[in-house]
Parts: sequence; C-alpha cells; structure tokens
Amino acid sequence: MSDSTPFLMRLQNSTRLTDPACDDVVVQLDFVALSHQTLPRFIAGQYVSLRLPNQTALQNAYFALSSSPHDTTTYTFVIKAMHPLSDALVALPLGEEVEVEGPMGKGFDLSAYKGQNIILMGVGTGIAPLRSVWLDLIEHRQDYGNISIYAGFLSAMHHLLTDELSSLADHDIQVSVSLTTGHDDWQGPVGYVQHALADKRPSPENTVVCLAGMNVMVDACTEKLLDLGFNEQQILLNF
Repeated sequence: MSDSTPFLMRLQNSTRLTDPACDDVVVQLDFVALSHQTLPRFIAGQYVSLRLPNQTALQNAYFALSSSPHDTTTYTFVIKAMHPLSDALVALPLGEEVEVEGPMGKGFDLSAYKGQNIILMGVGTGIAPLRSVWLDLIEHRQDYGNISIYAGFLSAMHHLLTDELSSLADHDIQVSVSLTTGHDDWQGPVGYVQHALADKRPSPENTVVCLAGMNVMVDACTEKLLDLGFNEQQILLNF
C-alpha cells in the first residue's frame, strides 16, 4: 500500500482525555487496519490526511500520528474538537471508517542522533506527534543519552495522557509538565513550557530538541533555546 494511495481504517477505541467538566473536548482515537491490510509504516512525528467517506461535505484535514511507528495494525490520534471534521471525529461511533492518505511530512527521524541527549517539547495536542517519538525512543532506549520531555497544558482539566507521562520514569525518561493556570494541589511548574525550560537550563552539549505545537509556542521555545546556547541545527520540527 503506497503512501499516495488512500485507504480505509476502522475506529476501534475512543477515549476522552480532557476532564468531562472541561469545555475543550480532546479524545484519543485508535483506528485499526481492515481485514488483510497492513498500515503503512511511518516515521515518528509524521501526519496523515483524514476524511469521512460517508460525510463528503466535510473537508479533509491533517492530523499527527501519535502511535508507535513499530505498530502496523493501529494508528492512534489525539484530536481536539475545533472545526467541522474534528468535531465529527471526536463524536464518531465505534466501527465507523475513515479514509486516510499518507503518511507525510518529514517527522522526527532521530536515527542520525544516536548517542545524543533528546529533549521533546510540546503543548496541548502538540503532545500527539511527540507520543510517537517517545514510544519509538523506548524501543531503542539504549541508543540515546538523557531523554527529557517538557509538556505544557492550559489547566489540570486540559492535562493529557497523565498516566502515560507519569509512567515514563520507568524508562529513564524525565518529564516536566507545566500548567498555564495552576491550582492549590498542583506541585509542578506554573506558566508556559519555555519558562520551565529556562528554570531547568538544559545543556546544549550533544543534545537535540524536537518541538511540536502552535507556531507561537515553537517560536517562543526556539528563542529560549537559542538563548541557552542551542543552535538552529539542534532544533528539529516535524514539518
């Protein structure tokens, strides 16, 4: 199956990730290959085009893959309801099919950086492509040095993948979660993710950074990384 030929997948699981009381609806969707199919392999951080074949009035849109690139049976997405297609996807009944085109984009190919330290930085649903990266790194943990994740969310109700992020310590991966709006029980950093980066002041020596998220966040984090002594070749984007 070439990456230029559209194909179908079926929705197997749908899990809400944001708090039920939160106005922002973010879900994790797990799609599986149809019978006798193998999903195209992808590079961690790549994305695909999705459309609903039974709702042709809805325009296709692009979503980052958040599953392991070693899994050829399931594509996972972390999707926020924010436009007509994403609204339909987060409400999609189990068993429904989507049409997929891709994977596409350069992704985060870290094979050239073995032996180096890796930093992953993302906010909100920007955590989606980074999830595919850390799942890939876990498979090759011995090939890399220190691995750190800086994740940022608006509030505790927006905090995604909480259990999974907490479990990454078992793989010797350090995680810092920042909330823009803290609360009395919150013990972590409060503010933007680049503020946590400034507080930690990671060394740029033998280190690369994968950035994913809104352009304003990418720009702010890039500026802070340059201030800390990183150069542009050490800052990787997936598009």
